[in-house]
Parts: sequence; structure tokens; C-alpha cells
Amino acid sequence: MVVVGDLMLDRYLWGKVARISPEAPVPVLHLERRSHATGGAANVARNLSTLGLEVHVAGVTGDDEGRKALLGALSKEGIRTEAVIVAADRSTTIKTRVIGNHQQMIRIDEERTVPLPVADETRLLDKVIAELSAASALVLSDYAKGVLTPSLCRTLIGAARDNKVPVVVDPKGTDFAKYVGATSITPNRSELAQAMGRSGDDIPSLLTHADKLRCDLDLDFLVVTLSELGLALIEADACRQIPAVAREVFDVSGAGDTVIATFAAGLAARLGRIDTAHLANLAAGVVVGKVGTAPITRSELLAAINGESALEQAGKIADLASASSIVQEWKAGGERIVFTNGCFDLLHVGHVTYLERARRFGDRLVVGLNTDRSVRALKGDNRPVIHQEDRARVLAALAAVDAVVLFDDDTPLSLIESLRPDVLAKGADYREEAVVGAREVKSWGGQVVLIPLVENRSTTNTIRRLTQAESASDGSEGGTG
Repeated sequence: MVVVGDLMLDRYLWGKVARISPEAPVPVLHLERRSHATGGAANVARNLSTLGLEVHVAGVTGDDEGRKALLGALSKEGIRTEAVIVAADRSTTIKTRVIGNHQQMIRIDEERTVPLPVADETRLLDKVIAELSAASALVLSDYAKGVLTPSLCRTLIGAARDNKVPVVVDPKGTDFAKYVGATSITPNRSELAQAMGRSGDDIPSLLTHADKLRCDLDLDFLVVTLSELGLALIEADACRQIPAVAREVFDVSGAGDTVIATFAAGLAARLGRIDTAHLANLAAGVVVGKVGTAPITRSELLAAINGESALEQAGKIADLASASSIVQEWKAGGERIVFTNGCFDLLHVGHVTYLERARRFGDRLVVGLNTDRSVRALKGDNRPVIHQEDRARVLAALAAVDAVVLFDDDTPLSLIESLRPDVLAKGADYREEAVVGAREVKSWGGQVVLIPLVENRSTTNTIRRLTQAESASDGSEGGTG
């Protein structure tokens, strides 16, 4: 992974505020400690490193104490810094934040923001291009400090495309033309609005018009961070908003770095865009709960994923249009789709075992679930026992199930033809020629599998036993009815 951009050193002055100065109406900070951390593009690199990736960072510093502190911090994280050059015309960019009672009071910036001299730009380009052939992704982290000039961006994006390396950009400024040809850019709402010359207050309109920007820049997709509203993923055929998980926010500094780092990591791992967007959203939610610029770690991201599992379960229930889009995304990521269907009324161990066995034939399991009307048509007027919304919710809670789609037809054929699964699973009590959709699935190169069932487990038998038990109870002396 290669990160190129504006490197910064974040310095912190920590203390407590208990009084106002008698000299002026300003708070007095009692300084308790000092610290420093990587910032800007260096913080993007740090996020990638804490997620477990090998990272090479490229940029410029001055020949000063700030450089020593910055390179030392990067080295401690295992980040390669051979492509960090000393610029002739500037010192290391340093941002000093004063933190009183865990709240940021003021920030002091030491920086030079003019474009790099041509000689320094050429030296930097040579170092980055030499590393691109072995890179899993290229991240351009633009903080408008003069490193990512239009010519440097165009050259690097072209070289990355030649090497089939995805390029993710955290943009700045009002003219995004220098990012033409990147895989994606990740502006926040304000940055997107400024670049498009529109208001950032009307989010639906902003996102609707953002697809034109995606096309103009020849991007595969566009990601917009929406602060407390989460983020939006804009593709050629859809715009999806992913809501933020409610958290107490202490400090938003570095959240954008975490989003682009998580997205780059997801692309490098060949995750689907929707899954990657979801991970980036979770990661941002973690880091805004910290004070100061801090990266996301693998353990923190895993904890966030586990903590949101209940919300994700309900999110597995989809209509046909949403399911089709999700399945296409999974397929684009090289995943194998298994489909099965049924009533799944009064879920029991036979159902669970069957679904777990079906899931083993692929990477994702989609369950077509009969609506209440279609269950009655199949099973009679006394069924289902459990209503369709409850049956769908219980199925979605199973780890083996990735999506649940209700269908109202007497057979799931239309659903199968729309989703075009790689594997069609049915119970071994069926013959293959009797399985609805078998011929169609095999026609596009798919597979039909018959899953062994757990003996003596069925909803019909369960209902029969319950009815017998109730009858026995009603007929016994002193029964409660």
C-alpha cells in the first residue's frame, strides 16, 4: 500500500482549565503533558498500518526537528519512509492543538502551502512510481499544502492505472479535475458542495447531482462522508446511504483519514464496495469517540462489527430490487451465491442444520421466504403459525443466512431468475428434476444440490404434537384449558 500526500506532525498540549485569566477574558490552561502523533497523509498511513497492512508513505518535510519526530513516529508503526524527501522551500508542517479538560481549545498551524518546486516534485514522483508496481492500492491524501499538484496527481493516477492499481483520493479545493481517472474520491459534504457549486444543506439533491461529477471525473464510484449522518456510496446505478451508529463524539479530527484508509484496505482485500463502505462507516464512528488524532485498530473494528451485529441482522431482509443489487455486488467481488427457499414456519433444528449445510456450498446464502398468502396456498388455511415479518426476522438472525427475500408467487422461479444464483439448494426429499428453477440454474452454468435433512424434524410434526398435548390437557381432570 502506497500513501502520497501532505505529511504533518500533530502536537498536543494537554491540561486542565479551572480559571479565566485576569489579563484578558481567556481560559488559563494548566499544562500537564505534551504528546505528538502523525497527521494528514501520515495519519492515513498509520490507520492502514494498524489495520495490518504493509505501508509505504511518500511526501515532503523540512530538514528539522519536526521531520525527526514525524519519521520516528512512523517508524514505530512499521511504516516505510524511504519516499519522504526533504523539500528545499519549507519546514515540516506542524499542527499544535491545545486540549483543556478533554476539549480542543485552539489549534496553531505552522505550514507552507505553495506548490512544490518542480525539482522536488520530480524527485518525489520518481520514488513513488518505483513502488507502484508492487502496490495493492494507491492513496492520495490531499490537504492542500502544495504536495499533490495537478501534474503530480495526473502522473501518479496514470501510472497506477497502467499497473492496474486502484487509486483512492481524499480531495481538497474546489477543482477536482486533477483527480480524473482515479478509482474513487472521498469528499465530505462541504467539500463536495463547494466543488459542485451547490448548497450542502439539501443532501438528497447534492447526492443526486454527485453522479454527474462521478462521470465527469471518470470515477468507478464516489464516497461522501456525511458526518453524523454516516456516508453515501454513489455508483453508476445507485446511491446508497449508510447511516452512522450513534456515538458520543469527542473529536472529529482524523475521521476522514480513517474513512479513506479503511476504503483503501477494503479495495486491496477485494471486498465489495457496500461491505467496504459499511466498514469505513463503523471505523469512523470509533475514531470520533477518541480525543485527538488516533487511528482505528483491527481489534477496535472487530469490536464495532460485533457490536452492530444485531442491527445487521435486520438489514439482511431485502426486497427484490435491493437483493438483486446486493447479489450483483457480491458476484462482482468473486463470491459464490447459494439460493434456497421455503416457508420456515416454527423454525427448528432441522431448518437451522439445513441452512448451515446449504451455506457451505458458497460464500453467501440467500433465502427466498414464502409470504403468508403463499404459505396458506401450500399448507392450508391454518398456516403459517408465525407471520412473515417474524419468520423473516428470525431467519435473518442466523449466521448462515446473508439475505432474506419474501416472495408471494406460488413458486420462487421468478426470484431465482432475477437473482441468478450459482447454486440452488433444496432438501434431499426432492428429486432434482422436481426442483423449481433447477433447469434454469443449470442453463447458466449453476449447480443444483440436494441437502440431507435431519430425521424426524418438521413443523407439521411439531404442530401435531402441540395439538395432541393441548387435547390431552383439555381432557384431564383439573386441567387449566
